[in-house]
Amino acid sequence: MFKNDKIFILGFARSGYEAAKLLAKRGNKVVLNDMREEQDKERVKELQELGVEIILGSHPDDAFDNTFNYLIKNPGVPIDHKYVLKARELGIEVINEVEMAYRLMPKDVTLIGITGTNGKTTTTTLIYEMINKSNRRVHLTGNIGYPLCGFLEKLESNDIIVMETSCQQLENLNEFKPNIAVMTNLSEAHIDFLKSYDNYKRVKKKIFKNHTKENIAILNIEDEDVIESTKDIKSTVKYFSSKNQINGSYIKGDAIYYYDEKIVDLQDIRLVGMHNYENIMAAIMVVKELGIKNSCILEVLKTFAGVEHRLEFVKEINNRLFYNDSKATNVKSTQIALSSFNKPTILLLGGMERGQDFYGLKEYLSCVKMIVCYGENKNRIKEFGDNLMIETKVVDDIKMAVIEAYQSSSEGDVILLSPASASWDQYKCFEDRGTEYKEQVFKLGENNEYS
Repeated sequence: MFKNDKIFILGFARSGYEAAKLLAKRGNKVVLNDMREEQDKERVKELQELGVEIILGSHPDDAFDNTFNYLIKNPGVPIDHKYVLKARELGIEVINEVEMAYRLMPKDVTLIGITGTNGKTTTTTLIYEMINKSNRRVHLTGNIGYPLCGFLEKLESNDIIVMETSCQQLENLNEFKPNIAVMTNLSEAHIDFLKSYDNYKRVKKKIFKNHTKENIAILNIEDEDVIESTKDIKSTVKYFSSKNQINGSYIKGDAIYYYDEKIVDLQDIRLVGMHNYENIMAAIMVVKELGIKNSCILEVLKTFAGVEHRLEFVKEINNRLFYNDSKATNVKSTQIALSSFNKPTILLLGGMERGQDFYGLKEYLSCVKMIVCYGENKNRIKEFGDNLMIETKVVDDIKMAVIEAYQSSSEGDVILLSPASASWDQYKCFEDRGTEYKEQVFKLGENNEYS
């Protein structure tokens, strides 16, 4: 499989690069195409030396035809891209790097897949850290930033893979079947990519598509859309709950339990917020299936401070607290962030225009004293803020947003980047946006003019 084939890879990025490298080494004829002309020169050279044909700067009509065996699509490429539509007309299978890697994986590897609208990265990282503490061989992969095919050559018998799985990845997965699959929650997101919320839910459900009773599904029983969407899956289903005592993981009093076993007091958990407690319960449900000891679970929960760009504390400057929540690419994520603070807050909002309904934030703005907006959708955010009679200032970019927020702040304020928007209007990814924000905050702290 995937030997001596002719394969078209649509999209460079991390996954396209790793897929092209692996496939070229397996003797395939590989063509890699990306609209962006500017790419990492060293990676381009490396792939060309392996025999990969690289087409950058356009999508020529004649570049993709019926001579290809597969089209491997980068998760970020639209589902109605002309090459994708042409592949379907020609009967050529459209998959992605994850599906390709899955088909090449050893069968005795345990695969854990995590999906949902929010909490994926935190839950994935918690599971990985808890397993890692037990000294078992475990790999962290997927949408968290590490393409699965980059790990294939490292895998050994009985290894464990913990993989964050996005809707963009799930769209082109066919045979993919995690041994344990988690769905953290569901809310409206990525409608620009998947065209409707119903389609989004359908795609998310695909993580359970190939399950049998031998496979485990871990679900948030308090999320109505999760329960409705998964009512006919064939998995062995287990639950966690933030509201009720159930057969599964739940909160009782001030502690988290696994069935009737007390696992941890909430006061001993470094992460805070009910959304994080839900992530933790999901993680506990998974690692208990693997026989991980409570000592490993507790060690992680007492020390784990969160993932970068997800409600990440950056710095305190003159009694102003700066937080980086760049991973909040949808309204629901920003709702969660705003629910975590009860101090006066200046909210940095904006990015790629996707038609978001910012009025979904209305009930969460009681502590927001000002909005600073930037990006493609800044004018629409300005209108939103003005309509709610919240002072809203428009700037061009993150640098100006940080300066404006600080100059408008008072001691004791929280300055929160939680954009409720994708970053692709000004950045390659939300990580770059968050890094830029942190760099500007640190410069602010060093600049006597402002501090």
